[in-house]
Amino acid sequence: MDYALLKSVHMTCAGLSGAGFLLRSMVALRDPDRLRRSRLARSLPHLVDTVLLVSALAMVFQWPGGFAQAGWLHTKIALLVAYIGLGAVALSPRRPRRLRIPAFALACACFGLIVASAITKTPLGMGS
Repeated sequence: MDYALLKSVHMTCAGLSGAGFLLRSMVALRDPDRLRRSRLARSLPHLVDTVLLVSALAMVFQWPGGFAQAGWLHTKIALLVAYIGLGAVALSPRRPRRLRIPAFALACACFGLIVASAITKTPLGMGS
């Protein structure tokens, strides 16, 4: 698949994933049980995130110099792991609200750093 098309798919899925996380977080903070009752809220994020990950992997294999030469990708992966963990805490109805709110804020910060890193191609998105 063409790199430009992969990048468009990836960016679209990243936007959908981030927007979906924001929406699910807002619902989870108001009515945690509502997310468990919604089949769409339980399944759609997995579909979007799978396409996001597959497109990312496909782009890595097309990246000049490969994965080892792109330190910013290593940072993105570490931030992604943190984002997933913090997002799980933020969306968990079993966690107290006093933990879910900071986890949500930190997950949003990780997402922002992931996007900044992708745009600038630098580890923390701070430009060269």
